[in-house]
Order: sequence, then C-alpha cells, then structure tokens
Amino acid sequence: MVSLFALYRKPDDESAFLQHYETIHAPLARQMPGILSLEWGRQELLFSPEADPWFLVAEMRFSTRDAMMAALNSPQGRAAGADLNGFARGLVIMRMVEWHD
Repeated sequence: MVSLFALYRKPDDESAFLQHYETIHAPLARQMPGILSLEWGRQELLFSPEADPWFLVAEMRFSTRDAMMAALNSPQGRAAGADLNGFARGLVIMRMVEWHD
C-alpha cells in the first residue's frame, strides 16, 4: 500500500480555499485511475507548543508505487495537478509513504 499525502499551509482566504478543495479539487483527484481512497481534513497539533504551519492534510491511497505514478501521469492526474497549481501554488507539499507490515 502507498499513501500520497498533500500538506497544505494556511491560505489567506480559508473559506474560498475549502470551497474550491471540496467542490473542485477533491472530485478531480478522485477520478484518477487506480486511486483506492482520498480522505482529507483539517488538522491540529497535539502535545506541542510550536506554531503549526499546516491547515489541511489529504491522503490518497494506491495499491503500489507504480499505480500511484500511473494515476498521477494520467489525464485525470494531470488535470488535478493543474488545478492544484492554480489554487494552492506555494501552499502545498507532497509526501509519499510506502507502508510495510
């Protein structure tokens, strides 16, 4: 199993960001071939006095790294990437985790 995490910094307009994410971006990403799930939510720090730079976290799951790469390179993946660059440029970083038992 492979997870692709998108970590979003706090946008200037939280309401507009969430509206776009929920109604446009997440539905685009869910159309990628081979995606098993996409879950997202606002996060909060626990047990830390540090300032928290993250506003929203999304996790997309795929069966394998190859399936993830095929999804990202598909027309649907490229459309989701183009949308991401439009509404979240400079706000997002991506991380991949390959899970092991």
